[in-house]
Amino acid sequence: MIGKLFGWLRHRQEPAHVPDALWQTVVSALPFLVSLSAEEQLRLRRLAEDFLASKEFTAAGGLALSDAICVSIAAQGCLPILNLGLDYYRGWVGVIVYADEFIIPRSVEDEFGVVHEYQELASGEAWDGGPLLISWRDAQMAGSGYNVVIHEFAHKLDMLNGEANGIPPLPPEIARNEWQQVLLASYDDFCSLVDEADAAGRDTVFDPYASENPGEFFAVMSEAFFETPALLRDEYPAFYAQLTVFYRQDPASRPCTQRR
Repeated sequence: MIGKLFGWLRHRQEPAHVPDALWQTVVSALPFLVSLSAEEQLRLRRLAEDFLASKEFTAAGGLALSDAICVSIAAQGCLPILNLGLDYYRGWVGVIVYADEFIIPRSVEDEFGVVHEYQELASGEAWDGGPLLISWRDAQMAGSGYNVVIHEFAHKLDMLNGEANGIPPLPPEIARNEWQQVLLASYDDFCSLVDEADAAGRDTVFDPYASENPGEFFAVMSEAFFETPALLRDEYPAFYAQLTVFYRQDPASRPCTQRR
């Protein structure tokens, strides 16, 4: 099942056309899009239309897929590539949207070579060379620092040069060792804060899931970069500075950005 206005266009080379009223409804519901300049919003709209024409949306888990859902995901997902271009989302086509969280089968091999299989509840998943999976219920929580759409699209960027390890294809302005040094220093500091918060029974400023590994740290901090940029800039200024070079954006300089 695909969006009514855009489904047939996905098999053509022409961009989709998002009606003005629908676009304004989507943008007005997301503060980090409202803060974009008129010129940025126009470019984002064109990117989202191209994205909608080149990808295939599928509903799962009892969701009734609508044009509003497709446009919202496209708009949020294209924000990270606003100044990078749609080619950064090359190599994959499918976007699967679940009504709620979904189950993913996992397997892990322990130190003795024994494979353990289990099931994990997920709100999003990005497969290397495969589709991107999103829980629409979680996607609707966007706007205050938690953004499953940006998170999973950040993983797709990270996977452009291999596994999702927190080191996406870097621009010439950033040396790999420089990025890695700042990434790991920020990641190690955050892991320490998570341990302290757990011991004290309090919350961390950012989603503790970022402490899972450097790849998740990059994805979670990409959420913060676009949703609560001033907060990220205050907490991890060096990593924020690197993200501004990678994404070619400085969200903290935009009006009406949240600090939460």
